[in-house]
Amino acid sequence: MPAPPLTSPSQLHAAAERTPPGAAAAAAAGPVAVAGAAGAASPASGIAASRADVAITPGLPAGRSLARLCVAVVLCIWVSFILVARGSARGTLTPWDIAWLRFLFSGLVVLPLAWRFRRALLGGLTAEVNGLRRHAAGAPPTTVAVRRALALGLSGGIGYCLLAYSGFFLAPVSHAAVLLPGSLPLWSALGAWWLLGERPTASRWAGLALIVAGGVAVAGASLREAFGGLGTWRGDLLFAAASMSWALYGVLCRRWRVGALHATAAIATVALVLAVPAGAVGWAIGAVPSGLAAASWREIGFQAVYQGGLAMLVAGVAFTQVVAHYGPVRTTMFTALVPPLAALAAVPVLGEPLAASALLGLAGVTLGLLVGAGVVGWPGRKAAGTAGAAGAAP
Repeated sequence: MPAPPLTSPSQLHAAAERTPPGAAAAAAAGPVAVAGAAGAASPASGIAASRADVAITPGLPAGRSLARLCVAVVLCIWVSFILVARGSARGTLTPWDIAWLRFLFSGLVVLPLAWRFRRALLGGLTAEVNGLRRHAAGAPPTTVAVRRALALGLSGGIGYCLLAYSGFFLAPVSHAAVLLPGSLPLWSALGAWWLLGERPTASRWAGLALIVAGGVAVAGASLREAFGGLGTWRGDLLFAAASMSWALYGVLCRRWRVGALHATAAIATVALVLAVPAGAVGWAIGAVPSGLAAASWREIGFQAVYQGGLAMLVAGVAFTQVVAHYGPVRTTMFTALVPPLAALAAVPVLGEPLAASALLGLAGVTLGLLVGAGVVGWPGRKAAGTAGAAGAAP
């Protein structure tokens, strides 16, 4: 779910219900997205951006043509992220290599901008609701910003990427589609209930139940295959863990009111400072497996630019504009297309067949996303098309 898509559908649903008119606008970046009202954006998730995020994105008016273009860009990148990550298992690079290249490229791009706008980044990481109230725990703002940047970078960056990329080397695309972006609303809703005190509504409970059913269909098939010696279940566990990691990142973004661009900058900077040197040292002493020395420059360059540039940075900015124009609920209609599109595309592109269990899982998570968002009618709730947040940007 690249970034993480940087937002999760459940976060979008909550933002639609909680965000006052004019405040909603977008996640890294897992699978990401998944902030003003919510947080950032990942290829596997969705978060609403603050007005400040839109204000510091020059040259990106939320016009109708641009919004449609951004929808196409986000869908293409999020779907292709799953396909590229799975296809990378047939290449020379290891999951650690791919994550390292992502962190290196995105970090080198973002670091000069983060330094240039360091005061705005500091304010974005320490500001509370509407930017009017500062952290009152007694710690200096810089200390608070560093702590929060570390938490976001470890959950939405380093943790998500290493878990997700490792999963793609063990399990097929159909499993990733169900358990990575598909299960993200489940973990996000549980995290929001735990950390934010947001109890899911009846329609969201119904959507989450469908998502769980879809996950059980896929996981059950993997467990049956495990008795035959296949290790697909290990990839499924890694996908679920990656989805949990990204969900934690999204909930923290919402709790701290960190905008999409600020969160993306924090992830890129933390990963560059921590993961890139650690990976280099690990390879030097032989503690981390690597195929960089045997890989071609073409493969290395593609992974660096795609994972660090398109999947993390471009998708995050584009998703911000989609939510700004269409609103959180209508945006979920687009993100719900990612799991089935990725699984269907894997058949001709990667030659991976769709098993009956995978089809059941895809049906469950896709319907669950739509029911939870209110796109598919549920007793006691109006259709999404009549909801105020479903229109163009408030």
